[in-house]
Amino acid sequence: MIFDVRYFLFLAPALLLALWAQAKVKSTFARYARVAPRSGQSGASAARAILQGAGLDVAVEPVPGQLTDHYDPRTKTLRLSEPVYGGRSLAALGVAAHEAGHAIQHATHYAPMALRGLVFPVASLGSKAAMPLFFIGLILGGTRGLPLGGLLMTVGILVFSAVVAFQLITLPVEFNASRRAIGLLTSRGIIAEDEVKGARAVLSAAALTYVAGALQGIMTLLYMLSRRRN
Repeated sequence: MIFDVRYFLFLAPALLLALWAQAKVKSTFARYARVAPRSGQSGASAARAILQGAGLDVAVEPVPGQLTDHYDPRTKTLRLSEPVYGGRSLAALGVAAHEAGHAIQHATHYAPMALRGLVFPVASLGSKAAMPLFFIGLILGGTRGLPLGGLLMTVGILVFSAVVAFQLITLPVEFNASRRAIGLLTSRGIIAEDEVKGARAVLSAAALTYVAGALQGIMTLLYMLSRRRN
């Protein structure tokens, strides 16, 4: 990648938001990881209760790391990071229920999640190839004036557009999973009404990371378009 001051100027707001979001997630999780729910349930037991209540045959297993929680639709496995899997806190319950929400989305064919799955292969390719193609095209077109440069830049923009589309589609998927999580936790008596604030705070902080990612993608795409017009 070549050094371009304009690129960093475009990305600066998104990068600042991303740094703040990461700090917010860590601090909020740490705060509510110290608050135990009156139900005494762990993240794993809460996830299993929610999944069983929804009639889903989904395995729940621990995974190393922190905030590495995810649902794998290919194997129908919900993997919870160790602090969440065994954690008996409002933070652990919020994250576990959020991932269980993804499993329910998958089982009920939630439209944005299905659409995200369709876009994923192109977005995965775009995340690896778009920027190299674009900057190679920028070098060829800018320093040597070759027509191939403009073509490569255009291809890079098109492929990166799939990345941005994936990020934007991810937002309603994540927001919906968080809304489901709060409803599932309260309806099954896993947390009380006065404990909702803690679980919601953790999920809201996590949502900021997806907003920051989408903003970074949008600003990168705008940068690419601005350079292509020059």
